[in-house]
Amino acid sequence: MTHQITAFARQALAAVRALVVLTIVLGLLYPLLVTAIGQLAFRDQANGSRVSYQGRIVGSSLLGQSFTGPEWFHPRPSAADGYDASVSGGSNLGPANPELLRTVTERRAQVARENGVPESAVPADAVTASGSGLDPHISPEYAAIQVNRVARARGLDPARVAQLVRAHTQGRLLGFLGEPRVNVLELNLALEQLG
Repeated sequence: MTHQITAFARQALAAVRALVVLTIVLGLLYPLLVTAIGQLAFRDQANGSRVSYQGRIVGSSLLGQSFTGPEWFHPRPSAADGYDASVSGGSNLGPANPELLRTVTERRAQVARENGVPESAVPADAVTASGSGLDPHISPEYAAIQVNRVARARGLDPARVAQLVRAHTQGRLLGFLGEPRVNVLELNLALEQLG
């Protein structure tokens, strides 16, 4: 009986030691190492890819924000209650859902009206939210149909605004992953710097 208690005590002590060692290594040292590597090698990304304008942080290049008014490029619609990151998510409405179809039809008419283009020229990302509802990008096609509206509202040459869109269009990652895209926040900040 004493031998069984001694064996049990040894096993329990070994388990406690393993728990303490693994907690220190995996719960403290490993996270500190990963944080240090992130801060040294990927400082901008590790801190949220923040975007600054005139010395103050105005957003993140990873999260969309709402821009209203004719003088701004508009983002894609958000299912996240006005780009609120705490309620990120899609609408979960299927492609045949009558509510989604009605919403898309209304958005298409509104975007066409605002930008003076036919409804057939309105791309899908102008009328549908992303899966997270926080996508910071729009397609180059959506940016292109907004050029004349933005140029008119700001008193700029449309060719200059179109050039700005081209300069802020990012290609496919590694040349084949994803789609070309335009970061709305960065484009609008570049617009603001034009005066």
